[in-house]
Amino acid sequence: MENTKELTEHSSRVERKHRDSFGMFDGYDSCSEDTSSSSSSDESEEEVAPLPSSLPIIKNNGQVYTYPDGKSGMATCEMCGMVGVRDAFYSKTKRFCSVSCSRSYSSNSKKASILARLQVAGKPPTKKAKVLQKQPLVAKLAAYAQYQATLQNQAKTKAAVPVEGFSWGSYINSNSFTAAPVTCFKHAPMGTCWGDIAEGVRVEVPNTDCSLPTKVFWIAGIVKLAGYNALLRYEGFENDSSLDFWCNICGSDIHPVGWCATSGKPLVPPRSIQHKYTNWKAFLVKRLTGAKTLPPDFSQKVSESMQYPFKTSMRVEVVDKTHLCRTRVAVVDSVVGGRLRLVYEESEDKTDDFWCHMYSPLIHHIGWSRSIGHRFKRSDITKKQDGHFDAPPHLFMKVKEVDAAGEWFKEGMKLEAIDPLNLSAICVATIRKVLADGYLMIGIDGSEAADGSDWFCYHATSPSIFPVGFCEINMIELTPPRGYAKLPFKWFDYLRETDSIAAPVKLFNKEVPNHGFHVGMKLEAVDLMEPRLVCVATVTRIIHRLLRIHFDGWEDEYDQWVDCESPDLYPVGWCQLTGYQLQPPAPQSSRDSQSSSSKQKKKAKSQQYKGHKKMTSLQLKEELLDGEEYSFLQGTSDQESNGSASYYIKQEP
Repeated sequence: MENTKELTEHSSRVERKHRDSFGMFDGYDSCSEDTSSSSSSDESEEEVAPLPSSLPIIKNNGQVYTYPDGKSGMATCEMCGMVGVRDAFYSKTKRFCSVSCSRSYSSNSKKASILARLQVAGKPPTKKAKVLQKQPLVAKLAAYAQYQATLQNQAKTKAAVPVEGFSWGSYINSNSFTAAPVTCFKHAPMGTCWGDIAEGVRVEVPNTDCSLPTKVFWIAGIVKLAGYNALLRYEGFENDSSLDFWCNICGSDIHPVGWCATSGKPLVPPRSIQHKYTNWKAFLVKRLTGAKTLPPDFSQKVSESMQYPFKTSMRVEVVDKTHLCRTRVAVVDSVVGGRLRLVYEESEDKTDDFWCHMYSPLIHHIGWSRSIGHRFKRSDITKKQDGHFDAPPHLFMKVKEVDAAGEWFKEGMKLEAIDPLNLSAICVATIRKVLADGYLMIGIDGSEAADGSDWFCYHATSPSIFPVGFCEINMIELTPPRGYAKLPFKWFDYLRETDSIAAPVKLFNKEVPNHGFHVGMKLEAVDLMEPRLVCVATVTRIIHRLLRIHFDGWEDEYDQWVDCESPDLYPVGWCQLTGYQLQPPAPQSSRDSQSSSSKQKKKAKSQQYKGHKKMTSLQLKEELLDGEEYSFLQGTSDQESNGSASYYIKQEP
């Protein structure tokens, strides 16, 4: 019996020697306790005392804390058991780690919290819970550590999908580009819960500079952020960038500091810098004290933000890509990163498809067209196919309610609108029909089909329609009606010639959110003329909430005007995160020589949508032109301030 006890104690000592409080692996000679104890006296004077054999605790606000070492500077939260620097605790008495713990504290809530930690760890509450407070601190938090490790294991992150021949990291480094931050994209994964992830944040990542046969980790700091992608540098390299590497911060191999300790993974310093320090534990304590890391539940949040409510076989109404004036029934064939591949219901071979985001204004619930009076192509299929079911209405993006009872849009009113068949142009347009719930049918003057098949539906609050004079105020080239000979185009003359009136300025959406975009920022953007493609792109102009998107490597004529909150814009690294295929910039040779092959390919795609447009005489509803004089308010072009401004035409009495 005594021999067994001695053997157990010996095994425990050996285990403690091989794995310290940071999860560091002591198999390396340069990291072992024996080696560290023989360090010079000069080094030991600056070293921080080693930590006891216990797990580090990471606060939710990103601050790194460790267990108490007997010094008065440490404190333990009486509510959740979290341990950290006393000065960082809440309240005068420093009894709680946060405001929430202070408010939640009571005898009953404390007991419930302890029982909950036992239950989530897979242990049923027993009589031991009554004496939990008397157990060592490590025992108190064992359940919490196991719970966090379980969450990490359950998190499901898509495998990285590299683009052959293209690397965002190399592209950004070689050109000193800046990428739009994740917080600019509320519809993208982590867009609303990105937090304060920034340069300087520390993470635990695989150590690729190592000769051990097993997978080991080391701590790295974020040197630069580009969307989801981060340029990382291993701790200990200081200003040496030789081993810097790019990775997707939401990837499955990126963890908050402390993950190795809770998961039983070894921390091993890179081989290139093993000689720099003899006591790596002391080095980490000095480097990590007060530093920030990812929240403990970061991978769980990533996984949750990549769960999408739309499922395959759901039926929706979507715009008919061959006749924009109507909708058709389509079935969800696949969901990738919130983007839907919709197959029109009558397509037998499933090749007649349409791509859009689940928050796109182009898709609606079954019955939407009938409810507002929109044209709809009835399906030849008389009943639903087996397994198909209607998508619930609550899944679709809601539009703002409008009051059409008073002064409202009327048929024949003039305005300016982005041409959905040529998204690089803002054109002279006319309201052709007023539908219910604030929807309008718009036609582009001078290029409408005789049957109105190219009218398109915009909501009254759409950021893609503008009052008369918007382009002139903001120094945007306005596309006049095709065949209009009186150039340069003047709205005043055109309104008189057509006996038309301009839609009242006050009816348009003038809200400008604090979007955070700036000229020159890189992103990944859908080519809306070929919506299955997501391309490397750049923001080249900002007009309040309107962004000019340029596709890298292509001519400016293929630029597109897009709203800052468009669900067709994504952060750098979105394709890699979701498994979507990214279209790299056109080759340099194509840009230099403007080779006909690449140029014609892009033009052919544009002509695919424009082919059915025909010249017709305008059939405008004649209305008397009000005898009002118009003057323009002075505005600013390329607004980079995200606040609203007076940039619309003004009607003077």
